[in-house]
Amino acid sequence: MTDAAADATDAYSYLGPAGTFTEAALKQVPDAAGHPWNPVNNVGEALADVTSGRAVAAMIAIENSIEGGVSATQDALATVPGLRIVGEYLVPVNFVLVARPGTTLADVRTVNAHPVAYAQTHGWLERELPGHAHVPSSSNVQAAASLFENDVADAAVAPPGIDAHHPVDVLATGIGDNPNAVTRFVLVSRSRAIPPRTGADKTSLIVELPDDEPGSLLAMLEQFSTRGVNMSLLESRPIGDALGRYRFVVDLDGHIEDERVADALLGLRRFSPNVIFLGSYPRADKQPNEYHSKYDDAVYVEARDWLRGLLSGEPEA
Repeated sequence: MTDAAADATDAYSYLGPAGTFTEAALKQVPDAAGHPWNPVNNVGEALADVTSGRAVAAMIAIENSIEGGVSATQDALATVPGLRIVGEYLVPVNFVLVARPGTTLADVRTVNAHPVAYAQTHGWLERELPGHAHVPSSSNVQAAASLFENDVADAAVAPPGIDAHHPVDVLATGIGDNPNAVTRFVLVSRSRAIPPRTGADKTSLIVELPDDEPGSLLAMLEQFSTRGVNMSLLESRPIGDALGRYRFVVDLDGHIEDERVADALLGLRRFSPNVIFLGSYPRADKQPNEYHSKYDDAVYVEARDWLRGLLSGEPEA
């Protein structure tokens, strides 16, 4: 993959440099093969590439199985208009500890690591390197690269395979505290076309509550529960204009073309002062959405036909 020119509208942006978990997620996108890839420093830059037309889409991390939602991504999606999620991708996450050649584990006093990576390896680091200091890095790969740019850290937490990109010694492998850790990535674009439903889909939303009042959160949740729509993610983020004002990041099991999901969105629209539809897209795990048969599309269609008959004066069967 090569760096894209500034005007390359068919480029894809991702958190770089090469070797990051984000790049691993982008490698799962068939449409990205053969196109230029832009390595960027943060989520804001990735989304700016999309909104400006420098990239057709951007791959960004949105959730981790250990740390939960990625707040920088959630806040950016809430405030940057015109974006849609068109796909999701899962990447297993583990880490290695690397250092400049000649360094031993006993030499390590300071560790450079991305904050999320540090949180996922903190137990191992505390056990093997008690009393170490942490220097935050902008990315997992940059943590390793910085070992050769300054002497601030003795070692770095980095992705497996980093020694193929930088001349580092691997001091330890499998240092993640949870071997089953997974990061969920989403591909974001300006496309208004919604991927067709597959029966194994997700719908992502950002919902603001009305003015702080008793029962407003319950009213939001009832829009889903009364229609048999399961939520796979519900996280709150401050709106930022006043204390006590929050928006909710919501992932639903289902597609906007599913009658039960569409009806829930209509309920939200009537209830909430601001609903941001982020997209409906195939689930990365390809697990079919499960729901009770009383929420089948045909049930909603029959109910509308029944009401239409009442309004038109048709005789009841």
